[in-house]
Formats: sequence, C-alpha cells, structure tokens
Amino acid sequence: MAGRSRPAIRPARPEDASFIARNILSSQRGPFPRGWFDIALGWDEPQCLAFVECIAIAPTQSWWHITQFIVAEVEGEPAASLCALPAEGTEAAARAAIQEVATAIGLSATDLKAIFRRGAYGANCWVQGGEGDWLIEHVATLPEYRGRGLVQALIGHALAAGREAGFERASISFLIGNEAAERCYSKAGFSFAEEKRAPAFEAITGSPGFRRFARAI
Repeated sequence: MAGRSRPAIRPARPEDASFIARNILSSQRGPFPRGWFDIALGWDEPQCLAFVECIAIAPTQSWWHITQFIVAEVEGEPAASLCALPAEGTEAAARAAIQEVATAIGLSATDLKAIFRRGAYGANCWVQGGEGDWLIEHVATLPEYRGRGLVQALIGHALAAGREAGFERASISFLIGNEAAERCYSKAGFSFAEEKRAPAFEAITGSPGFRRFARAI
C-alpha cells in the first residue's frame, strides 16, 4: 500500500521513449478513438508510435521530448507521465521537431505538408494559455495503474518545478468530454479558464473542442 501512496517520481530517460510515445498518443486521444498524431500522420498505430518515439529523442526538444517529461514508477516500472514546461515557444518547437523527424525518416516535402494540413484542424480550438504560463500537458497513466493517485503526484511535482522556475500560473488543457481529466485537474486545484468549440473539430475528433483549466502556483 505504501507504494500506491508514495510513487517514485523521476525525470524521463532515453529508455522511456516508447513509454512516453504511448502516453502521448493516449493523452491526445482521451476517451476518443483518434488524437492529433493519429489524424495528422494518417497512419496505423504502430507507425504513429514509431514516429512519436523518434520525436521523443530527437535533437529538437519539443514538448514531446523526454527532457520535458516526468515519470511515476510503480515497483520500478513506468506507470504514468506528463510534460511540464514554459508555454513560450512550444508551437514553433513542435513544428520543428516534426519536420526534423520527417526528414530523418525520408518523408518528402509533399508528405510533410500533408501532415501539417491534416493537423491544422485543431488551430481554431487550441487553448494553450498565456506565453508566461507554466504548461502541463500530455498527462496519461497506463490503464492497469489508474486509480492510484499517480497523476496527482506528478502534477504536484510539476507545479513545484514551475514555481521554482519563477512561474506564477499554470495551465492545463484537455478535450471537452474527457470527464476523467476534468475531475483529476479540478482535484489538483485547477479551475475553468476558457474553452473553444468548432463543428469541424468535432466532426474529425468526436470532441466539441478544447477546454483549459488554470491555477496559481
């Protein structure tokens, strides 16, 4: 029982890349069948996982990179993770990381344009918060470890890191309809800040849009 109440929290390591990739896809999907990488890449799950795993260890350090993640372990095994970083510059870094990995695996310029075109559906609904915010994203727990308080422990560590870095406000976003995420973030002291909806977004994802919660740190 002690292991459940006090999980080991540590920075992600290169050997966690496949675990981080799986959690990125899971967090993007929420309770819906497809997330951003599924839609933008247009590939099956093994190919998407391989691409995201490359991004997790690419030279460009985006918000998908292992250096931005912390991991909760249960009995020495990675069980949950999230990324926490300054909001400033995240969009440009993400785009650069995709381009870098696409080039490395031999995708053409036409292929890359198609990825960004398919992924553009989220632009009208994205709610990231202010450039001065501390951003928490890509929160996910493996199904067999849910209900153990791992995300609450991770968020606590992430907020402490943001506070130590000099940030005063944290933002976290999720798909509207992801009720488990909403309950979890409310429990962690976050409250509603804004949301954006679009019929086209819902037609593609099944979710009406994005909701953002925020809190002081």
